[in-house]
Amino acid sequence: MASRPPNPLGPIVSTNAAQRPSHATRMVGRYVTLVGLTARHADGLFPHISGPENAHLWDYMYDDPFDDLAVFRANLEVKEASQDPTFYAVLLNSQVGEAEKEDDDKKNIVGMVSYLRIDPKHRSIEVGNIVYTPLLQRTAAATETMYLMARHAFEDLGYRRYEWKCNALNAPSRRAAPRLGFTFEGVFRKHLIVKGRNRDTAWYSMLDDEWPNVKQAFEAWLDPANFDSERKQKKRLDEFRQ
Repeated sequence: MASRPPNPLGPIVSTNAAQRPSHATRMVGRYVTLVGLTARHADGLFPHISGPENAHLWDYMYDDPFDDLAVFRANLEVKEASQDPTFYAVLLNSQVGEAEKEDDDKKNIVGMVSYLRIDPKHRSIEVGNIVYTPLLQRTAAATETMYLMARHAFEDLGYRRYEWKCNALNAPSRRAAPRLGFTFEGVFRKHLIVKGRNRDTAWYSMLDDEWPNVKQAFEAWLDPANFDSERKQKKRLDEFRQ
């Protein structure tokens, strides 16, 4: 009787678990500093994310738009206590020096981000719940925020898979993912029901063995030498990965 050929199996990998992200972590870059999000950040963030002119910021988020500061502060209290997701505030470095002389609620916060779907056993983690105010959108600081989150996940926490997911109708998010170095993996159809509407979810990932190339591209793009006197980029981020 002929022997049965062995089934193909994946490569053997370390079973050491990754670390969980900490709310106490401080990530410092050239343009921004990320700190644990607290309810005291509400006063600084609320003017930039509230009102009808900013309602579109929440179209693809799980939260509804905020029109009441007290409600928003209560929402941040929940986020502050959460371990998964773990939320961070985005502070412009030009503001941080002055802000540290004041209470946290006086800081000029320009966004918030989080790690979620945190799976230390399988070393997989997602970046999401990204809210960039108009002050942060389409700036080097916005890109550096994503660089700091990815670097911390791979180099400090030890994850091997870093995920990005978004509503399949969210065109800006779907453009951002490949620009930042994520690879498109497909669409989960009828994945979720959010605010009473269907959500198909587009999945993207970045892997630990891809990170060195992605990292050098981030660092080259973020270098001040890549920007002219009007702060316009000389080379696109994706050009540094070619």
